[in-house]
Amino acid sequence: MIDFLLNGQPRHCEARPETSVLELLRETLGVTGTKEGCASGDCGACTVAIGEKGPDDELRYHSANACITPAHQLNGRHLVTVDGLADGDNLHPAQSAMVECHGSQCGFCTPGIVMSLFTLHEEQRRETDKALAPLTPQRLEAALGGNLCRCTGYRPIRDAALSMNEHPEHRPLWMDAAAPEPKAQHAADESPFAQPTTLAELTECLARHPEARLVAGATDLWLESTQRLVRFERLIDVTRVAELNVIEETTLEDGRKGWWIGAAVTYTRIEPLLEEHFDAFAHLLHRLGSSQIRNRGTLGGNVANASPIGDTPPVLLALGSRLRLVGPEGERELPLDDFFLDYKRTALQQGEAIHALFLPHPVAGETLKVWKLSKRREDDISAVLGAFAWRLEDGVMRDVRLAFGGMAAIPKRAARAEAALEGKSPTSAAFQEARLALSQDFQPMSDVRGSAHYRQVSAANLLERLRLVIAQDATDSPREVMLHAYAH
Repeated sequence: MIDFLLNGQPRHCEARPETSVLELLRETLGVTGTKEGCASGDCGACTVAIGEKGPDDELRYHSANACITPAHQLNGRHLVTVDGLADGDNLHPAQSAMVECHGSQCGFCTPGIVMSLFTLHEEQRRETDKALAPLTPQRLEAALGGNLCRCTGYRPIRDAALSMNEHPEHRPLWMDAAAPEPKAQHAADESPFAQPTTLAELTECLARHPEARLVAGATDLWLESTQRLVRFERLIDVTRVAELNVIEETTLEDGRKGWWIGAAVTYTRIEPLLEEHFDAFAHLLHRLGSSQIRNRGTLGGNVANASPIGDTPPVLLALGSRLRLVGPEGERELPLDDFFLDYKRTALQQGEAIHALFLPHPVAGETLKVWKLSKRREDDISAVLGAFAWRLEDGVMRDVRLAFGGMAAIPKRAARAEAALEGKSPTSAAFQEARLALSQDFQPMSDVRGSAHYRQVSAANLLERLRLVIAQDATDSPREVMLHAYAH
């Protein structure tokens, strides 16, 4: 059973494991303001807001794609849809701004756009001094990047976003009310959707049902339901496991400093950490889906999914990350290099799950560059992604790690190309040898995102771009290798 608040009203619902929030709203509850567009988390027509308490015990709302969010994850949460924004006859600022600026065209996408503006407005409300945090083009793009307008009328929508704070603050009081306490679900329960809250409960669930599918953000798993009509017999939701939601700074036995990031930590939560220590990694997040996806998707899920074109695994490989796994035999650790075995096949044994990922602290002089090639700049899957880490010591390259996505059946480091650059000066000759070595490291396949030839040439060109970047850094010239864009 699912106990939650829908637009301030308590709801008690029963649903199958694969039921999405969108299906629960439209088919079970008859709340039809939220629309279905793509059913794959791309268009944003189904955007809703989910409220839950943060680490400071305050209620916060985040945007989510209702079409790929498991309905059972609403348990003990607030759900706000476009149907509930108005306070009686008074419109919410997100709604009144859209009316004033003529931001609604055919109206099909409008509910999702209004809900994205609502969560943006909620963020702005929490800022004590709006003058210090203006709505920059980057922030607006991040907030609305996951909402497509089929009528191509983005200008009035942008105008509405910029003028929301000029409208009266009509906000229902129930938006700050406490959500119902979720009922504890123990591993011994035979419910097909389990929500353990501790690592011990998760381990017990896995021991009892090793065949169950694990779900966190569901940004990829739920496509099996919406696109392939798969029915899940049993799911284990890891998002409530306390130990999987922790970011802990630590020092390993070998002396390396870094952070253990719980497998259920979302991209949105780790973004401040990446912005402070890994600028290139943080930059990549702006191109990893939309804000709706980043609010739900997790680093652990992206690794466990083992897609050869996942965005974060090549970066983690380039940084030398490790994994901590948990299962019936206890915990074990292994380098991320040893985790990916073959297409969609990993080192996870039956009944095991990822507990946390180790993100090493940057060492002195280390540089990280990440470049993603895709057909669209925003909200698209990569054709090729290159992540490169290295140090320059006395004019030669040390600790060279070159990792690629889209070049093999798994995310993989280019061992021969690395060897061609290790201990060498970053000359044209050294990089020419590294580019030639790539043909031995990878034999990519052709698919709808690019041919094998395109991928081979593109990967080699990314190495040439790396050479140019290193050469540029050695000069005082302000010119850039490529024109800079917000999320290139």
